[in-house]
Amino acid sequence: DLHKPIDKRVYKGTQPTCHDFNQFTAAADTVTLLVGFSAGQVQCLNLVKKDATKLFNEERLIDKTKVTVVKWLPETERLFLASHVSGHLYLYDAEQPCGATAPQYNLLTQGEGFSVFACKSKTPRNPLLKWAVGEGALNEFAFSPDGRSLACVSQDGCLRVFHFDSMLLQGMMKSYFGGLLCVCWSPDGRYVVTGGEDDLVTVWSFTEGRVVARGHGHKSWVNAVAFDPFTEATQPPELSEGEEEEDEPHDPLAHRSPAVTYRFGSASQDTQFCLWDLTEDVLYPRPPLSRARTLTGSADASVPVPGLPRSLSRSNSLPQPAGTGSASSPPPDGPPAFSIGRFATLTLQERKGPSGAEKEHKRYHSLGNISRSGEKPAGGTGSRGRLDMAKVLGTALCPRIHEVPLLEPLVCKKIAHERLTVLLFLEDCIITACQEGLIC
Repeated sequence: DLHKPIDKRVYKGTQPTCHDFNQFTAAADTVTLLVGFSAGQVQCLNLVKKDATKLFNEERLIDKTKVTVVKWLPETERLFLASHVSGHLYLYDAEQPCGATAPQYNLLTQGEGFSVFACKSKTPRNPLLKWAVGEGALNEFAFSPDGRSLACVSQDGCLRVFHFDSMLLQGMMKSYFGGLLCVCWSPDGRYVVTGGEDDLVTVWSFTEGRVVARGHGHKSWVNAVAFDPFTEATQPPELSEGEEEEDEPHDPLAHRSPAVTYRFGSASQDTQFCLWDLTEDVLYPRPPLSRARTLTGSADASVPVPGLPRSLSRSNSLPQPAGTGSASSPPPDGPPAFSIGRFATLTLQERKGPSGAEKEHKRYHSLGNISRSGEKPAGGTGSRGRLDMAKVLGTALCPRIHEVPLLEPLVCKKIAHERLTVLLFLEDCIITACQEGLIC
C-alpha cells in the first residue's frame, strides 16, 4: 500500500546515508534492513519484528566518519560490511556486541596500498576485521557475482579488487584523474565498470587485469554506474576459414555490425543518464590485419587506428598500434591530437609544459615500472598507497586517453533537475534517484 508505509522513522542529529536489505534471509516474517549514518553508526532493523533493532558503533568508538556503503555479505545471515569516509572498511557480525571501549587491532596482512587488521579481544566483538584501503574516502564497494571478490573505489582514484577470504589484492586500476565514486561488476564477473571525477566511465577487465575502454559523454562527475543484466549477451562469432587472409584494403569490422556483448548505464551530477554498449569490436579487437596496415600506412590519415572509434582515428594516426604502451617514446607535450576542445578538461595535467613533474614523468614513462598485476615500483607509495599520477599515466594502471578505445554513449539524456545519485536496472524499467529526493 503506497499510501501507508510499513515503517517510518525520523532521525535527529544524524542522517541516513546508505542502506541494504538482506536478500538471503528475506521472508514474509523477516525483513532485515541495514542503515548507515552520517556520524558513523549502523542500525540493523527488522521491519516485521520491531523490537529486534540493533545499533552498531553507537558511541562512535570504531569510526566517527560518515558511512558511505553498507552491504550484507552475499548469502549470509549475520555478516555485513560498512565503508567509511575515513577509508576504512569494517566487517561486522550482527549477533555480536561492539564493546564499551575503542577496539584494539592486530595486523593480519598488508599489501600494495592496503592493510587488514583483526580485533584484539578475549571475547568475540565487533568489528571482526578492519580494512584500511587506499588514501581518502572509500566511496563504494561491490561484491563480484560469485561473492568471492570485492571491488573498492576510493578518493585516491584507485579501483582495487581483492579476493575477500584470503585478503589478497587481485588487481588494480587508476582513474584518469580525481577520485572514483562508483563501481559495478558485469553479470558474468568478467568486467568492472567505474565512474568518477574525471567525468569518464572506465571498463576494466578482471580476467585480463587491464583497462579495455573508456566512455566520454558526461559533463560532470559520474555518481552511479550499473550493468543491465537483462540485455541479451551475445558470444563473438567464430572466424570462418580463410576470413583472416583477405587482402582487400578495408576496415576489418566494416562488413558486419558488431553484436552487443554488454550494456551498462551511468548517471551523473550533470543530471544526464547515459546508456553504453560494450561491443565485441572493443572487447575482441582483431590485431593481425589492422596492426600490419597501421604500421605500413601510418602517414595515411585515412587508415583506422585499432581501438579508436573511426570518427576519432582520422586525426590521430599513431605510429604504433594503440594499447601497446608506447613505453620507449612518450608522446610530445600537450593533449592528444583529436578533439582538443571536448577533452580540454582531461588534459590539464599534460599541458603544464616541461616542468619538473613533466621531466620526472618522462623518466618514469615505462610499463616496466608498473607490472600488469598492479604492483607499483618501490618507493612509489605514500603512507597508505598514494600514487604519483605523473608516474602512473601511460602505464597499464592508467593508459593515456588515446591508448584505449573511447566509447560514445548510445543514449545520453537529461532526466532530472538535480544531480543524479542512484541507478538501478529492473526487468521492465530503469530506476533513478536524484539529490532532490525524487525517485523516478
